[in-house]
Amino acid sequence: MAYLTLKNVNKIYPNGFHAVHDFNMEAEKGEFIVFVGPSGCGKSTTLRMIAGLEDISKGEFLIDGEVANTWSPRDREVAMVFQSYALYPNMSVYDNLAFGLSLQGVDEDVIDERVQKTARLLGLTDYLDRMPRALSGGQRQRVAVGRSIIRKVGIFLMDEPLSNLDAKQRVTMRSEITQIHRETGATTIYVTHDQTEAMTMADRIVIMKDGYVQQVGTPKEVYFNPCNMFVAGFIGEPPMNFVRRRVENGCIRIGGDVLDVAWKLGDRAAEYEGREIVLGFRPEAVEMNGSDGAYTLCGNVELTEMLGDSANVYVDMDGEKVILKVTPHEMPRMDEDVRFHIPKGSIYLFDAVTETVI
Repeated sequence: MAYLTLKNVNKIYPNGFHAVHDFNMEAEKGEFIVFVGPSGCGKSTTLRMIAGLEDISKGEFLIDGEVANTWSPRDREVAMVFQSYALYPNMSVYDNLAFGLSLQGVDEDVIDERVQKTARLLGLTDYLDRMPRALSGGQRQRVAVGRSIIRKVGIFLMDEPLSNLDAKQRVTMRSEITQIHRETGATTIYVTHDQTEAMTMADRIVIMKDGYVQQVGTPKEVYFNPCNMFVAGFIGEPPMNFVRRRVENGCIRIGGDVLDVAWKLGDRAAEYEGREIVLGFRPEAVEMNGSDGAYTLCGNVELTEMLGDSANVYVDMDGEKVILKVTPHEMPRMDEDVRFHIPKGSIYLFDAVTETVI
């Protein structure tokens, strides 16, 4: 039995809005799970149902095999870190960290020991006497995280904790939260709309859209084996390119180039003959010098972005807009006609109607 289990969990509000549909997931003890998806997809609502801050309309939530739908947040032994730091402005960092333990009646010597240990872990030892207003955003977020981990609960819930930080602080806090998770060993569920956070931090990712779970898998699984166009386009930066074309004699035509896709369709080649499919390829899969057996395509360069270690090249390809990710030394000039190559093993085919992978 998994440590946390959600069975067909639904959230329906009194006005009839169905925010979460038949959510199913199992999390093992100590696992780091990330819920990711666009705003309004239901990920924070699901997190709040796990925390006990929202009622579950239908379905079951189990902790260590016991149904916990009606348990209070205290009984669930969860700690939650919100998008806002939610620190007490009139208390020092030390008192913010100690406050929860004081309410539980923990002995003062034990409180001091745990505060000092948590402060060392988070690099806050020199700031214990400061007030929150004297801290940077990253330091405040460390205090918010510290206030959660000091309680030594079994479940950490984090709702977009890094969204208020600048880019450099987010990178630093990502690694710190990952390290804290390794040291505490607590089961962690982390909500974000940032797929980079999901890919770099998660043991497994739950990708959501419009209240539905689209795919659950490791970062490697959802990147290399997306189940549909939404997952394929959501995971990866820049996003996957999609080209919609009709299959004719087992091939699709893009401008003057003909691509044989019958081998990829396999036993379903006859089923898709005469129908539209969607060809997908990732910008980073593109090669400017083609390898044997690669598809060759051409287009006109509309825009280039120099990023330092790489460059994004925006190409108009027979009316289709695609992005190529190349090295700076391969970056073509604006308005230049370019030919590029896609290894056959790097293409994806999707059903144009259902948008599921073929």
